Amino acid sequence: MIRKSLMAGAGATLLAGMLFGRDAVSYLTTSAGWIQDTVKESIPLEFEIDRARNMVANLVPEIEQNLTVIAKEEVEVERLQRQIQQLEATQATERVNLSRLQSDLVSGRETVQYGAQIFTAEQVRTELANRFERFKTSDATLASLQQILSARLKGLDAARKKMEGMLAAKRKLEVDVQNCEARLQMLEAAQTTSELSFDDSKLSRAKTLISDVQTRLDVAAKTVAAGETFRNEIPVGEPAPADIADQVAEFLKQSPGRSN
Repeated sequence: MIRKSLMAGAGATLLAGMLFGRDAVSYLTTSAGWIQDTVKESIPLEFEIDRARNMVANLVPEIEQNLTVIAKEEVEVERLQRQIQQLEATQATERVNLSRLQSDLVSGRETVQYGAQIFTAEQVRTELANRFERFKTSDATLASLQQILSARLKGLDAARKKMEGMLAAKRKLEVDVQNCEARLQMLEAAQTTSELSFDDSKLSRAKTLISDVQTRLDVAAKTVAAGETFRNEIPVGEPAPADIADQVAEFLKQSPGRSN
């Protein structure tokens, strides 16, 4: 199958080269883009809107995963903050102890009592040296933890802002999908109204037909009236009686209630 496709593609390229020469690549890329645009334009808008809605809905798992990552980082940051607070409290206490040991050592006394025990000046010196080394190590650890905390807080803040932006973008996309759906419904309503104009044209034709019928009826009525008038006119084709005047005079004399 792949071999046939490759052979078909090679054949199409060769044919294009023979027909268009150096412009073959341009024709091929342009035609491919044109076909792609044509196919895309043929997809129903309802399908595209549903596809967009599904794509927005598919953002939810990714958002939930990011929220989980942020929640875990928040827990780690809180743990680190508690660790730093404990170490700061320990260092504060140790600073007081170091200050006391140092003060007792420089006092010049041969022995120093701490609680129920008595220690020599040399023992105090050794204890002070050991505690000072541990204090410096803990102090360096504290500084490192504080730097780590600062970096993690910045990262956490950036992640929160990114999540807020993602949520805002998702909400906007949801609104955009709803707007697209509303616009499509308006277009469908407008298209339905436009289609109703065919009924208007039928009504117009009915009105025209009735008007024509009325016109024909008017013409027929006028024709009948004209025929009646024609029949009441003097029959020009027939000659009048020669004694018509005598007939009229005799009729008038015999008609009662009339005068000459």
